[in-house]
Amino acid sequence: MILHSFETQSREEIEILQLQRLKLTLSYTAARVPFYRNKWVELRTEVKGFESLKDLEALPFTTKQNLRDSYPFGMLAVPKSELARIHASSGTSGKPTVAGYTKKDIETWSELAARAIALSGGEPGNMLHNAYGYGLFTGGLGIHYGSEKLGMLTVPVSGGNTRRQVMLISDFKPEIICGTPSYVLTIAECMEEMGLNPRETSLKYGIFGAEPWSEEMRKTLQDKFGIKACDIYGLSEVIGPGVANECHEAQDGLHLAEDHFYAEVIHPKTLKPVPDGQDGELVFTSLTKEGFPVIRYRTGDIASITREKCLCGRTTSRMSRVKGRLDDMLIINGVNVFPSQIEHCLLQNPELSPHYQIQILKKRSLKVLEIHVEMTEAYFKGIGEILHADSSALLQQRVGSDLKSQCLISVEVKVHKPKTIPRSEGKAVRILDKTKEELTL
Repeated sequence: MILHSFETQSREEIEILQLQRLKLTLSYTAARVPFYRNKWVELRTEVKGFESLKDLEALPFTTKQNLRDSYPFGMLAVPKSELARIHASSGTSGKPTVAGYTKKDIETWSELAARAIALSGGEPGNMLHNAYGYGLFTGGLGIHYGSEKLGMLTVPVSGGNTRRQVMLISDFKPEIICGTPSYVLTIAECMEEMGLNPRETSLKYGIFGAEPWSEEMRKTLQDKFGIKACDIYGLSEVIGPGVANECHEAQDGLHLAEDHFYAEVIHPKTLKPVPDGQDGELVFTSLTKEGFPVIRYRTGDIASITREKCLCGRTTSRMSRVKGRLDDMLIINGVNVFPSQIEHCLLQNPELSPHYQIQILKKRSLKVLEIHVEMTEAYFKGIGEILHADSSALLQQRVGSDLKSQCLISVEVKVHKPKTIPRSEGKAVRILDKTKEELTL
């Protein structure tokens, strides 16, 4: 279901609207946000002279550190009294980044989230089970407002209390489930423990995001529930979920809301634009935000963009699935690898469950990597306790060989019994840096 005529406009029409809105946004931020005004004066850049979207490349980038340095309200374009809501990042590595929303921003965000849900197969009158967390994190409330905007019946269950989630899905019979892919897998596992078959629920579509996930994880989710699983993208610094979303018809890239954001892809080292189809760091400029506009914000997310028309009929640009974040990238013996690439390799082994953990350890003053995986219950029961040690050793050897051939890394693999890897009730903890734990002891 296509909600807005903009989604099918020609590339020329899309870029004309983007340029109009970009000029207004640049004038708006220059007048209202000292950070941007000072930067542009410093570079002697005259934003009124912009005649092309490409002219934006003359302006400096905005980084997460810039936002932290302006904590809490230094990047706002309106007084706090004009805001309707504040969201913030987790702040796990320091002060959180704070985003302010006016009433109009909330309305825009609701429309974009509704558009995202419609892309995934949602329709007015459906029921949506929302297992994203509510609070300063944008996921729960973003999806909630979008669901209501679309005219759906919304179940604001949030994360956690998994057995209760299973009960509500069984009793309420929603058509759509939303959450992090790792937590929704935990829900499926809980169903099976309770003697229920996840494929026999009322669910038809799933909207998953907030953490990188691979095509193999999509296949696992779709096989588990018998649903179409679609990827959603967003971040609080830009607006929240709804910046881009896959369509359920093609499941081939996430349609960008180009009427509200201008996207670039740059080489993370040279900071120069890369061609369409080539991976790089995503950069976003907001085109309609009032409370917290951002200009050329470096997301740290690695993806590519294509501008080809989609099978669903939409003409908006599409971004690839996020392969990982720059700050999550691991360097192993000089080889760069993202956790999602490791996941891609692991989930090709039917003997392994979708739960895993990457541990960074220190041995003899050197950092080493261990990948902890677990067997599926079916495989574990099939081999029995007597053959467990031998089978684990063979599986460990094979997985290690797969990682070496596909990801070009040599790591130690540890195979465990079923249900020994910690489960998530939100974003999965895929990387555990035990060297940092040692420093805090």
